Amino acid sequence: MLVPIILSGGAGTRLWPVSRSAYPKPFMRMGDGESLLTKTLQRALACAGGGPVLTVTGRDYYFLTRDEYAQHAGADLDRLPFLLEPAGRNTAPAVVLAALHARDTIGADAVLLVLPADHLIRDLDAFQADAARAAALARDGWLVTFGIRPTHPETGFGYIRMGGAVAGHDGREVAAFVEKPDMQTAESYVASGDYVWNSGMFCFRADVLLETAARTCPEVLAAAAACHAQAINRASPVEFAREAFLAQPDISIDYAIMEKAPKVALVPASFDWSDIGSWKAMSDIDTEADGDGNRVHGQAVLVESENCYIQSGTRMVAAVGVKDLVIVDSGDAVLVSHRDRAQQVKLVVERLRAANHAAASVHPTVHRPWGSYTVLEDADDCKVKRLTVKPGQVLSLQLHHRRSEHWTVVHGTARVRIGEREFLLERNESAYIPMETVHRLENPTDSDIHLIEVQCGDYFGEDDIVRLEDRYGRVSA
Repeated sequence: MLVPIILSGGAGTRLWPVSRSAYPKPFMRMGDGESLLTKTLQRALACAGGGPVLTVTGRDYYFLTRDEYAQHAGADLDRLPFLLEPAGRNTAPAVVLAALHARDTIGADAVLLVLPADHLIRDLDAFQADAARAAALARDGWLVTFGIRPTHPETGFGYIRMGGAVAGHDGREVAAFVEKPDMQTAESYVASGDYVWNSGMFCFRADVLLETAARTCPEVLAAAAACHAQAINRASPVEFAREAFLAQPDISIDYAIMEKAPKVALVPASFDWSDIGSWKAMSDIDTEADGDGNRVHGQAVLVESENCYIQSGTRMVAAVGVKDLVIVDSGDAVLVSHRDRAQQVKLVVERLRAANHAAASVHPTVHRPWGSYTVLEDADDCKVKRLTVKPGQVLSLQLHHRRSEHWTVVHGTARVRIGEREFLLERNESAYIPMETVHRLENPTDSDIHLIEVQCGDYFGEDDIVRLEDRYGRVSA
């Protein structure tokens, strides 16, 4: 059985302002409207042959990921189990935990196909064929990675030096893993034909990975085993206790296992691949270029401009007499960068975080287990949001010490509790919630409801929410 393992998360730095820590790259929409996560799920389902697809992601991304899957997997959600991390960690703990879970729930000889959720691969047939070749190697005890033939000298990727052919298989032995090179070294790698890019995708049997980890990184395996043993529940979603999870070493699977393992092979990829590591990379693949080399995703007017990439949301972007620029407007932030300097957007995020600016982590639209809200105005004396509550969902029973709220329904019918009173609120009807008053909002219908929420007071932070009951397991502030 081939069991895909989707690794989904990210720091949200390289593709800011669209990608942020609360809404990282896997959730970004491409030009066709699909997210990278959805595209990864489609690849995984194609390889799973009707079996399970396991997702390792952050607890904060669970409901967002589940809803994304539900749009495309439908009734198959039962075969899409989740492992939920309480905090960000590296790939070695994630993969070893997934292998332990697969060993216990599927079988020690389960062949795992590890797929990061932020890669773009368009040729699904070629990917399936290469995955089958990797699985054949894995069944014979090899730890397998996928090598991408370089299309140009690239200093942002790690490389793999290929060895000889693996007898009886369509694959090559790995001679060495190589760190990200300087430009001159990268040019020599490409010219030699002996090197491929390290894709970060892997295939191996669960038992072989765990046996190898016992030799190459026993401290990682021991910490992961302890964390696995202390999992909060055994049925999906499986949550890991925070203290045990953070006791695991923060190390990648490349460093912890693959570079030290004695039996490592690679499959030279026949499929197209991009990890979309910068806005320059995005600009090369997202949409078709016009006659002047400009690519536009959204609304834009360009006058005497060349080789620009523009992504806009609800606002019109105009560019006059410029060239080789990346312009990204996310509604609350605008990035303007030279195409060749787009990697430095990480420095912008670092400065925003140092200043404790919300734009480093969240968008104006924030996703919650029950739906989402969009901040329309955030002033010293009030805050205005538009809430969308999904069918059958309910916000926590809560109160606020430092603000009152006004709710106005603009679409649908809401069930509202204020104090001991519970009633239905129809379109164009309003309700007032005083400070220190227990209240709750629920959607009892089978379609989304939309409300405008106006908060008045002297503080509007999320930590002024005192949750008394919550079906999503969130802890009271």
